[in-house]
Amino acid sequence: MQSLHVNGYDMPYLDVGEDRGRPPLICVHGSLNDFRVWGCVLGPLTQRHRVIAVSLRHFFPERWDGLSDTYSIAQHVEDVVAFIDKLDVGPVDLMGHSRGGHICFRVAQQRPDLLRRLILAEPGGELDASLDPDYVGGPSSLLARFTASAEKIAAGDVDGGLAVFVDTLEGPGTWPRLPAMVKQNLRDNAYTLIGQVRDSRPPFSKADAEAIKMPTLFILGARTKGLLPKVLHALAAHVPYSKTAIIPNATHPMFEQAPQKFSEVVLDFLAS
Repeated sequence: MQSLHVNGYDMPYLDVGEDRGRPPLICVHGSLNDFRVWGCVLGPLTQRHRVIAVSLRHFFPERWDGLSDTYSIAQHVEDVVAFIDKLDVGPVDLMGHSRGGHICFRVAQQRPDLLRRLILAEPGGELDASLDPDYVGGPSSLLARFTASAEKIAAGDVDGGLAVFVDTLEGPGTWPRLPAMVKQNLRDNAYTLIGQVRDSRPPFSKADAEAIKMPTLFILGARTKGLLPKVLHALAAHVPYSKTAIIPNATHPMFEQAPQKFSEVVLDFLAS
């Protein structure tokens, strides 16, 4: 593990693989995760690329109590921009999963000069009326469930809160079936959910999507249900130079469920 001091914060990261004359691939994790979540794809990806996996502000290895107001999409976007700037290696390839996909989308929107290619694996977020004909405004049903999860965690029932979160994304009864290592990684980051439900992240708009000009790959788990596929398809329809890949028999944690197929899709896109 290394760290880079950006925006007054020591941002931890893993730097794996060799340069090989290609831009590094920067990986940004999603909610309740950290740089360790990419472990199962580091082997295949580093056969061709230098891979840099970051842990965002307040995630493991930091121990955060969820109390300060320094957790937000905007802060994390600023941190990732500053991190890439400080690496000073030229335009990079950027990949994000879930909430990390939302962060990467905003980085691409704000600082396209920093990026060569963009990979968004089921980016998290909401759609505004320009992308969603059913838009009614107000908080999403997903946020209500995540808020219930955060309230349990804040009250000290960490596993109970995480069960609500996981079951919301993957279906009832998922939490007991998770491997012990995955559960522990979620516990290590549980209090970040308290910050997340306070964050008023802006919804995606048609103009936002049309502003993404670099080649972009959207990756979808074939069995993912709910809001995430809707968001992905809406964005992919309006990002000018985009393509969509589907990982068979996979849900939201697709690169953990099908690491070889996920890596093949990513490597083919980066080489094309």
